[in-house]
Amino acid sequence: MSETYYIGLGKNDSNLRKKADSDFASFWNEQAKKLTWFSPWHQTLEWKYPFAKWFVGGKINASYNALDVHQKTRANKPAILWEGENRESRIITYGEMFTQVQKLSNVLKSLGVQKGDRVTIYLPMIPELPIAMLACARIGAIHTVVFSGFSSTSIRDRIMDSKSKIIITADGGYRRGNVVKLKEVIDDAIKDCDFIQHVIVVERAKNAITMNSTDKLWSDLMKDVPDSCYAERLDSTHPLYILYTSGTTGKPKGVLHGTGGYLTHLHSTFKWAFDIKDSDIFFCTADIGWVTGHSYVVYAPLLHGATQVIYEGAPDYPDASRMWSILQKHHVTIFYTTPTALRMFMKFGDDIPNSFDLSSLRLLGTVGEPINPEVWKWYFKTIGKEKCPIIDTWWQTETGGMIISPLPGLETIRLKPGSGTRPIPGVDVAVVDDIGNIVPPNTKGYLVIKNPWPGMLLTLWNDDAKYSSVYWSKYKNFYYSGDYALKDDDGYFWLLGRADDVLKVAGHRIGTAELESCIVSHKDVAEAAACGIPDDVKGEVIIAFVVLKHGIIKDVNILENEIVDKIRSNIGAIATPKQIYFVSKLPKTRSGKIMRRLLKSIGNNEQIGDVTTLEDGTAVTEVKAAFDEIQKSIRDKSK
Repeated sequence: MSETYYIGLGKNDSNLRKKADSDFASFWNEQAKKLTWFSPWHQTLEWKYPFAKWFVGGKINASYNALDVHQKTRANKPAILWEGENRESRIITYGEMFTQVQKLSNVLKSLGVQKGDRVTIYLPMIPELPIAMLACARIGAIHTVVFSGFSSTSIRDRIMDSKSKIIITADGGYRRGNVVKLKEVIDDAIKDCDFIQHVIVVERAKNAITMNSTDKLWSDLMKDVPDSCYAERLDSTHPLYILYTSGTTGKPKGVLHGTGGYLTHLHSTFKWAFDIKDSDIFFCTADIGWVTGHSYVVYAPLLHGATQVIYEGAPDYPDASRMWSILQKHHVTIFYTTPTALRMFMKFGDDIPNSFDLSSLRLLGTVGEPINPEVWKWYFKTIGKEKCPIIDTWWQTETGGMIISPLPGLETIRLKPGSGTRPIPGVDVAVVDDIGNIVPPNTKGYLVIKNPWPGMLLTLWNDDAKYSSVYWSKYKNFYYSGDYALKDDDGYFWLLGRADDVLKVAGHRIGTAELESCIVSHKDVAEAAACGIPDDVKGEVIIAFVVLKHGIIKDVNILENEIVDKIRSNIGAIATPKQIYFVSKLPKTRSGKIMRRLLKSIGNNEQIGDVTTLEDGTAVTEVKAAFDEIQKSIRDKSK
């Protein structure tokens, strides 16, 4: 598989990479001109380490570039093909989006929202969410979207930090057939926030809610408001949004992204990675509450006038065929999802996706974490029918957009399952050791970015000092990603997981991603999660939780021995888990992240704590039951 070449789209623009390598600032200067600016910039890059300002002096507006520029040519073209979890559907054209965004912009202005004010958005995956974001962008307000699975405590922390004066929420949203009562969560979150002036409520689920003195219904506010609102001429460096990302310790960090540089990065990478055509139907499964949803659901597709699918609910509800049903219904051509979701789909076997017509697909993509080679191959063969390139992308909330990815819209490239291939043009990426020296090929090290890039965060909201210490203090002049990686002999990058997500066994450091990838490479395994628990002798020992593929019936002792042999062969005996627990599901957040904190708590017999962000709370019960059963068996044998 790793020897497969893609002729792809027949492109190989080596001159573009040469230009980028010779003068990255001039290169990005040319890319920025593909957007619509109200007035040009006088300086491409102002780099005052560690703060970058792109296209200084230029005037631009994100909402204008997403909507206004398409009205003469695409007003009747669908912008969003929306699928509700409860089988409702809506089609929203570019013309309708334009009208709704302008009306909501006028609503916000009538409520006193001014340029620079913050607006917190806590909505399910419904069209009103991107409409709210674009309305904020239109008038220069800074939106801060909070994922609709977060608890009231998490929301309060974010609202208190941003000092948002307006909240936009919904009565409820659908998740696995249940109504998530979002308005109730907001009521609890803001009860001590006296600076909040208004709460706008979208009626999505029609569940009963309490209307307080600050509350106003979206439908009432939008009734008689004018449907024309000019787009503010904003500085290129004007903040577009705050997106909070959790760190390993302390409160969430408010990543602050600007406008001109960020849009330039998205416009370029979306074209290079997906070579978007006017006839394409794009489907990114990311929740808009995360950065992938900001960048490659809301902004990048709309910048290109693309038609995209947005889905409200769980990917396997009411059953494991839901995603493939949506792809077939809308003749999706580009599918961008997570390795976590793919591992879940793999668990159910090939028969379900094979029963749907997926022949419209021409490109596949993954995002969010490293993809295991076995999962990559399944995606390529079963979903793509061995004809679709896979865009395996690496980037972060902080980078704004793709940093490492195959680019079939730009060049022919050989794909290696599990590798993100090479960096995008105009970005210098390296793998270094603890003191910042470039490591030899095929050597594990820390991934760094050596030059500023347009999509990079401006800073952390109200915390320049933390911005400097978190991202720029480990290495002088290098952005520290916090990820392990290696670069092979062909210059391809392989991501190996978070540097802070490491197991320390008898003085050895073992990455969880590396170990989990090895376990998943077993032909009967669908998913795996590893964590460490304290040990008097080794300091820490490894335990692993394993989910088998659907329909696998095999002696667990044989399976355990096979998995252990594979680990010892591929990684080394030091990485052998003390215990492997076979479970039917892993505890994950609604965004698909495995909650290793919970697994570690179970392994240490500690209090589990807050589980409000879990996709399915029964997973914790099942994992704990499996753990307790095996532990009892071990105790019985020792008697």
